[in-house]
Amino acid sequence: MENSENGGVEPKQKNKGKHRKPKPWDDDPNIDRWKIEKFDPSWNEGGMLEVTSFSTLFPQYREKYLQEAWPIVKSALKEYGISCELNLVEGSMTVSTTRKTKDPYIVVKARDLIKLLSRSVPAPQAIKVLNDEMQCDIIKISNLVRNKERFIKRRQRLMGPNSSTLKALEILTGCYILIQGNTVSAMGSFKPLKQVRKIVEDCMQNVMHPIFHIKILMVRKELEKDPTLAHESWDRFLPKFKKKNINQNKVKSKEKRPYTPYPPPPQPSKIDIQLQTGEYFLNDKVKSAKKWQERQEKQTEKTAENKRKREAAFIPPKEPVVQDTKSDDGGKDLAAMAISLKKKAKEYGRQNSAENVNAEAYIAESGEPSKKKSKRKHS
Repeated sequence: MENSENGGVEPKQKNKGKHRKPKPWDDDPNIDRWKIEKFDPSWNEGGMLEVTSFSTLFPQYREKYLQEAWPIVKSALKEYGISCELNLVEGSMTVSTTRKTKDPYIVVKARDLIKLLSRSVPAPQAIKVLNDEMQCDIIKISNLVRNKERFIKRRQRLMGPNSSTLKALEILTGCYILIQGNTVSAMGSFKPLKQVRKIVEDCMQNVMHPIFHIKILMVRKELEKDPTLAHESWDRFLPKFKKKNINQNKVKSKEKRPYTPYPPPPQPSKIDIQLQTGEYFLNDKVKSAKKWQERQEKQTEKTAENKRKREAAFIPPKEPVVQDTKSDDGGKDLAAMAISLKKKAKEYGRQNSAENVNAEAYIAESGEPSKKKSKRKHS
């Protein structure tokens, strides 16, 4: 602190950024600061001073596959100086550094490798995580949805019909995605992995459908091709989706019981029921005999039911009843046809009798009037 002329105390000026001086490589256009250089063993000739190890458990259904694929994993890790062990008794995989390990970060990559293997990622795909450009992210989705039915529906929504939605996400993001049980395993670079995590969480929390994310990613991919829009905001080009409120079936509320100030009557205990039935005063032999008799009755009922089920297979099925094709209308038609045929037969007989007329008989009949006609006249 320094005293001023007026007697006041002036604060000491802080030299903020006094060590931040320009470096000769800051303005060098030949240097790519985002490039990840491959590790050179000459950078760490002494190796690792301490042993670092990671272990993870795997489910029982992965045991057979891991036994078959373990030689491939072991040979891949041996190139980087990492030792691995598969313990089938405990159901665990362990990776650890050795004296030949030069890269200090490769053990973290090996930890990611065994995690992906335990989450059902194939071994040839999981080995790619050992490369510097490849990263992995295991997203837990079990704690995002409480209801089991909703969880299964939303997980299926993320996959899509015939895994079409998942394939589209893999193409647009450039990541490998695998949904297994309660986790989603993704492999890729940092920026696409962040997009995949956002899409998965939005789908499981019912914030946005994966199809909408796919549409946005497709628009972004087209906009990246235009160099004039590199320094502009793309919000005006991106589609905006509004969440629609769908009328859902309201849960029926239980009817409220009328309020009563008196508590409900106490339920009878087991001893009270035995006292009412008189079982409490019986001997142990009588009680055991009664229990045995009840057991025998249940057993006979069960055997009878099983016998009935077995015999039901030998009962012949009922034959289909042949329906009578003749209806009432058909019977009436037949009766009418019979009457008409009889009439026609009578008319035909009269015509034949009229044609074969005997002259003598005709004259004789004409001379003697019939009795029937006279009766009619008298009447």
